[in-house]
Amino acid sequence: MARVSQEHLDARRRQILEGAARCFARNGFHATSMQDVLKEVDLSAGAVYRYFSGKDELIAAIVKGVLAEIRAAFEEVTRQSPPPTPDVLVGEVLTRALGIWDSLTVDDEPAFPRLIMQVWAETVRNAELALVMDEVYGVVTTAWIRVAQAYQDAGMMRADIPAEHVARTMVATVQGFIAQQSLFGPVPVEVLQNGLRAVMSMAGPQSQA
Repeated sequence: MARVSQEHLDARRRQILEGAARCFARNGFHATSMQDVLKEVDLSAGAVYRYFSGKDELIAAIVKGVLAEIRAAFEEVTRQSPPPTPDVLVGEVLTRALGIWDSLTVDDEPAFPRLIMQVWAETVRNAELALVMDEVYGVVTTAWIRVAQAYQDAGMMRADIPAEHVARTMVATVQGFIAQQSLFGPVPVEVLQNGLRAVMSMAGPQSQA
């Protein structure tokens, strides 16, 4: 019997994960059954269970995979020196994050924003996945702290605001935009960039003559 190549095994595993991700993005983790996944990927139960013992293992693999890719996107983009301005930086991060599994769609819309909402919700009830989320959040926050400190060192940003406060705000901005994509439909990243540019351009109120 011919041996199955590692490339084939990896492709099959990816096929199962992508099919499960579509199901989860469409109906949520807990409203999706393994039968739904089997139908989506058009494989037998034996073929799927060779890779994953059940739905919980599928959920864990997807959550860990999504968070790992988001972490990598943040680390790569925020490693630039000197860092670009926040509007450019956030645009690059979001483009990378929203491009994860960009071939997956649900109802003709990108599946990733819906899926990440499911991921965030799942980490609230799953202690193991919550630890993964905490680790990723720590790495991402640290990356943004470095960026804020670089802005301050270059005289681009007020130095009297703690860098951690800036980092939390930037993370919240990205999370909020992804949530909007899930709740209200796709919006170009440029919309957020333009909003940031407007906020960054603010000056104090002009006195009346």
